[in-house]
Amino acid sequence: MSLTVVEPTAATATAAPVARRRRRGDRSRAASIAYHAVMITASAAAIFPVLWILYMSFGDADAWANPGEILSNPVLSNYANVLRQPDGFPTWLANSLILAAGTTVVGVLIAASAGYALSRMRFPGHGPLMWSFLITQMFPVAILIVPLYNILSALHLINTYAGLVLTYCTISVPFCAWMLRGYFDTIPAEIDEAGRLDGLSPFGTFWRLVVPLAKPGLAVTAFYTFLTAWGEVAYATQFMTTPDKYTLAVGLQTYVGQFKAEWGAMTAASVMISMVAAAVFFLVQRHLVSGLTAGAGKS
Repeated sequence: MSLTVVEPTAATATAAPVARRRRRGDRSRAASIAYHAVMITASAAAIFPVLWILYMSFGDADAWANPGEILSNPVLSNYANVLRQPDGFPTWLANSLILAAGTTVVGVLIAASAGYALSRMRFPGHGPLMWSFLITQMFPVAILIVPLYNILSALHLINTYAGLVLTYCTISVPFCAWMLRGYFDTIPAEIDEAGRLDGLSPFGTFWRLVVPLAKPGLAVTAFYTFLTAWGEVAYATQFMTTPDKYTLAVGLQTYVGQFKAEWGAMTAASVMISMVAAAVFFLVQRHLVSGLTAGAGKS
C-alpha cells in the first residue's frame, strides 16, 4: 500500500482571515451614530420646554412678544410679584405641602401594611385583592369624581385637607401596595421567623425588622405618592371650593383668565413648583434605582 503525500500549496498555507463575529449588544459605527442622534434629540425635546419656561420667567410683561430682549434685560419682578401675593402663591404652597406630606405619610403606611400582608400572609381572597389593586387604576378620573364627591359630601369632608388626602390615597395606595409587595418578597422570610422567636408580634416584626430593610422600596413609593398629591389638578379643583384651600396646581389656573393671561407670573410660579419636586427627588434619588429594580422582578 502506497501513501500519497499532498504538499501544501500557497492557497492552503495561507489561512483565510476569519470574519470577526459581532457580539450581542455591539453596534456598528453607523448604528451608534444613529442611536446617539436619537437620544440627543429626545433629550433636547424633553428639556427644551423646561428651559424655555425658566428663560421666560426672567422677562417682563411683554417678553412673550419679544423673547430675545430677555437676554439683555433679565428681571426678577415675576418672582417678587408672585411671592408678595398674600392670598396667592404662599397660601397655595402651604396647602400643597400639607396635602403632599399628609398623603405621603398616610399613603405609605397603608401601602406598606397592605404590601407586607400580601407578601407574607395567605388568606381567602388573596389573589382577587391583588388584582383589585390594579383594576382600580384603570378607571379614569372623570368617572370617579362624582362618586367620590358624594362620599366626601356625606362625610362632610368637602373643602377639607382630610378629604383630599383620602382621595389622593385612592390613587397612590393600590400601585404602591403592589410595588411594595414585590419588594417585601425579596426580604427573606427567616427574618420574620427570627422576630417571632424573639417574642415580637407580627406588627412588631414588620415595624422593627422589615421596615428598616425596605427603605429603598419605601423611598420609591414615598416619592410617587408625593408627586401624585403635588401635581394633581382634577380632584383639587372639584373638592376645594374656596380660594384659601387652593393647591398650587389649581392656583396656577387663576393666572389665565378669559381676557388676560399673566404669563410672567405663571412661568415664575411653575419654576418654583418644579424646584420643590426636584428637591424631593434629590433627597430620595439614591434609593430610587435599587427600590425600582428590586420590586420589579417579584410581582
